[in-house]
Amino acid sequence: MRHGKKVNHLGRKTAHRKAMLANMACSLIEHKRINTTLAKAKALKQFVEPLVTKSKSDTTHNRRIVFSKLRQKYAVTELFRDVAPKVGDRPGGYTRIIRLGNRLGDNAEMAMIELVDYNEIYNAGDKKKKSTRRSRRGGAKAAAPVEASNEEE
Repeated sequence: MRHGKKVNHLGRKTAHRKAMLANMACSLIEHKRINTTLAKAKALKQFVEPLVTKSKSDTTHNRRIVFSKLRQKYAVTELFRDVAPKVGDRPGGYTRIIRLGNRLGDNAEMAMIELVDYNEIYNAGDKKKKSTRRSRRGGAKAAAPVEASNEEE
């Protein structure tokens, strides 16, 4: 039985897996998007999201915690200086995984993982953010006179 065993080992020993995820996270922070297999992208998402959350409050303690996971000084600096201010108002969900199809050589399922706020294509339509939600009650009353005036013309 595998009760309580949620970690995808990715066919690697612990030290190799941690080093690989640290390197992939540094590449993601540096390049803002990387292509990899779907399983590695899902593991990387779980690895990176807490680090981005830590980077939202710039303290020495948080920098040391992030550095112990990433192991690259320049990646930590870029995470705290560039990425954190851009995602400061977002409550979570800092990365997006997009499936790309299968790899030719071994038919592995490929995916692109990217930082959400750095994609200009998806964010082009979101110029203004909605601050409130519309209720059904208020929307129905306001919409009825508009439809009636359109029918008269």
